[in-house]
Amino acid sequence: MSDRAVTLRLARPDDARAMAEMSRQFIEAGLAWRYSPARIGALMRQRETTSLVAGDGAGLQGFSIMEFGDERAHLVLLCVQPALRRSGIGRGMVEWLVASAQVAGMAAIRLELRADNAGAQAFYTALGFSEDGLVPGYYDGRITARRMVRRLRDAALG
Repeated sequence: MSDRAVTLRLARPDDARAMAEMSRQFIEAGLAWRYSPARIGALMRQRETTSLVAGDGAGLQGFSIMEFGDERAHLVLLCVQPALRRSGIGRGMVEWLVASAQVAGMAAIRLELRADNAGAQAFYTALGFSEDGLVPGYYDGRITARRMVRRLRDAALG
């Protein structure tokens, strides 16, 4: 870990490759690589998407991508380097995104994670998310996802 503090900032186009590599290694391990540098770059260019990176002097230590809809936001990806997990980086990114969603008037934030990822489930539960069902075959048609939601205000969430 670097001696410099980890800071959050909006992602830049030149971050796409490192974000994609982290996704492939830590999120999509054992799956087809869906979030390639080109796809991450395309997401970053969408007006409805916010992409954050957490970095220090050693480079990219984490990132997140969230899409904003009319009433709901969708946390597409969130990743922190394994050596820095439980250091507050993920929490900081989620808190930043929740605040952004509240300012944007979102009713809820939704996300999916591998159903067998107990660590991620505990992380999101501690941040106010609750389980909203299972989706068999969500990942590559073979791995079940756990849907989670954090309600920010009352609204029809259909």
